[in-house]
Order: sequence, then structure tokens, then C-alpha cells
Amino acid sequence: MPSDSHKHTAVLVDGCRIPFQKSGSGYTELMSYDMGRMVLRGLLTRTGLPPDELDRVVMGSVIQDVQTSNVAREAALAAGIPSEVPAFTVTMACISSNQALTSGVDLIRAGLADRIVAGGTETLSDPPIRVARPLRKRLFEARQAEGIQDYWDLLEGLNPRDIIPESPSIEEFSTGEVMGESADRLAAAFGISRREQDEYALRSHQLAAEAREDGAFDPELYPAAVPPDFDPITTDNVIRDNTSLEQLRQLPPAFVKPFGTVTAGNSSALTDGASATLVTSAEVAEADGLTPKAAFRDYRYVAQDPGTELLLGPAYAIPQVLDAAGLALDDVDVIELHEAFAGQVLAVLEALQSDTFAEQKLNRASAVGTVQMDRLNAWGGSLSLGHPFGATGTRLVTTAAHRLHAEDGRWALVAACAAGGQGHAMLMERLP
Repeated sequence: MPSDSHKHTAVLVDGCRIPFQKSGSGYTELMSYDMGRMVLRGLLTRTGLPPDELDRVVMGSVIQDVQTSNVAREAALAAGIPSEVPAFTVTMACISSNQALTSGVDLIRAGLADRIVAGGTETLSDPPIRVARPLRKRLFEARQAEGIQDYWDLLEGLNPRDIIPESPSIEEFSTGEVMGESADRLAAAFGISRREQDEYALRSHQLAAEAREDGAFDPELYPAAVPPDFDPITTDNVIRDNTSLEQLRQLPPAFVKPFGTVTAGNSSALTDGASATLVTSAEVAEADGLTPKAAFRDYRYVAQDPGTELLLGPAYAIPQVLDAAGLALDDVDVIELHEAFAGQVLAVLEALQSDTFAEQKLNRASAVGTVQMDRLNAWGGSLSLGHPFGATGTRLVTTAAHRLHAEDGRWALVAACAAGGQGHAMLMERLP
């Protein structure tokens, strides 16, 4: 296996997350820092690891608050992790906590660390709001003002529109296109119909509701106590238990109007949340008396043209990681694929089973293979559980590990797309 070329094998001991909440609901008054602090404390409590034994804390985050730009460090300190433990934050859009995790895996493989906490945290309830550049310049200059006249002079020449706050941009900086427009175009390119997208979204919500009812998420959820009343939040609130295909059909196109096929119902919702994992070397886990759930065998990051293949990263990364391990798609027992949009998931599945895509894009003689749907996102996915940008990656990994044990599988594949035309795939092997 690929890990044989590394000095140490990195293993997943455990992972947890606070319940994901629709933005504007349960965590409205919290910063990403608050949620990060909660999940780090929850992970340490659940695993029983003494905080002073950690070598590093790494967290992913996308929309960063200027007060806590290195949110990993601030959250770690607040969670009771000693100040001597370094912590850093990474950002790679929707695969930020994937990058946080693999950064830790690399440190362990290289023998530079023994115990890593990797995760991610994100709030979309309180994004930073900017004012227009002319007003920003005046506010900067105001630091030198010494009296009322100086302040009054700073207002001279400002246009009324200069004082209107700027909404956070959801467009790709390189293309000017919002992700939903790219998803609509991708679905059309692969012939994915509106009905197929709605049916997949319904599947995600039904599977998540069933998994929640069965208690499948209990091992990974850690209650969040939110001020001022501190009543614990114990369950995800993004899952739409009672949605139906008829309700989904009635929703209008959200991005490409009037003929688009991507709607609010078959897109992931704006979500707040945090997740974290404990990763150690196999040797240290054994010495510490820990029982790891899975070993990290290999991973790949890819990047494509964000103008034409923004969300197609998994279709490029999955064959690379499988080839490196000498495995075929049929050998994989558990697949956790990030669901940014139903159309994006279905387009990736179509690309993997396409001979034409394999020949033209992957330089392969034949298709990668067909994903067996009973192995894909069997407990729902980002469409139903929510998608806090910086936290989704380690949520996927934790769920994949739990599914491996619940379904008696050996191999798990985690994959995700990301803004900027990037993607990721990771292969994990269940440990007894």
C-alpha cells in the first residue's frame, strides 16, 4: 500500500462534531471561534486524551473573522489546550478541513508529530461586512484626525452609495460566476435532468432522517451549549424530514432563470457548524491504549479550470487515489461524496462511468467505474446535513469511518469538490 513508503501510519482514533444548524438559527450569536472551541473540547472529552500530549492543532475555515484570523489557535487556547501546542488555520474553500487533516497526516507520516487534532469551523450567520473602498480609505485616515473639523473634512467628496455596506461576495473571483450557475451548467453538460436532481435531494434527506432516527449519528455528535440559556443543541436541524418530490418540484430555479434546474431544494443550505478528528500514529495509538477506527492510506488533491469544471474535482481525484492504491471502484465499500448540489453529485457519477470522459480527460482507455448507490452517502450528505464550508471535510471522514464499522466494510473513499475548481479524494482502511 502507499503508506508503506512512509515512516509511520496515520490513523483516525475518533471524530466528532457539534450538530449542524441552518445559518440564522441555533448558532446565530456565535463566532466560528466559539464553535471551534466547543468541538475541540468535545473531542478531548470524548477521547480522554490529555491536552498537553497534543503536538499540533490544525483547523480549516473559509470566511474568517479578522479578530480570530488564526481561529485554530484561538479555539485551542479556549478549549484548554496548552499554549505550548502550536495551532494553525488553513483555507481551501469547501475542502479546508480535508487539507487540515492531511496536513496532520503528513506530519505524522514524516515522524514530526505523534498526536494531531484536525478539524474545521464555520459560521455563515455572521459573515464580515465591508464598506466601500472610498469610505474604508477615509476611516483609515481618521486615525490621524485630531478634532471635529478633521472628521468633517474626511467626509468631503463621499458619494451616498459609498456608505452602503458591501455584501459578502459569493462569486468566483476568477470568473465572476456564482457556484450555483456553474452547477446548473455542469448538470446540463452531463444531461442531468431537474427530476433526477430533485430525486437525489429527496434521497439525501430521507436517508439522513432515517439515520438520525436509528441513532447512526449519535457517536459523532457532541452537544453544543449555546448562551445565554445554555440549553444544549443535540441534533442537526437542516434535515427536512417531511419534504417530498412534489414540494421540491414546485421550487423555482435559484440561479439560471427561468430555465435552470438548480433550486434551493437540490442545493446544500448555508450552515453553521464545527467538526474535529484525533489523528495519531499507529504506534502511539497502541502505546496509549487507543483503538483507532481507520488508517489513512492515500489522498490526492486536484485542480481544474474553474470556468468550465468548477465542481468536477472528485471525478479527477478519485481515479488517482484508486490507481495509487491498486484498487478499483468496486473494491470500495463506503463512499462519502460531498453534496454541494445534487446536479454536481450526479455529474461526477456520470463522469466516472463515462468512457468518453475517461479517454478525453483522464487519459484512460475505459471508464473508472459505476458507483453502487447503496454504498454512496448511505446516511445522507451535505444536502441534508448541511455544509459549513470549513467543517465538512472532517465530517465526511468521521462518518465514513463510522459507516465502515457499521456496515462491516474494509475500504472507504471520501471525495469533495471545492470553489476555485479544486477537488480532493482520500482512501481509508478500516482497522479491527
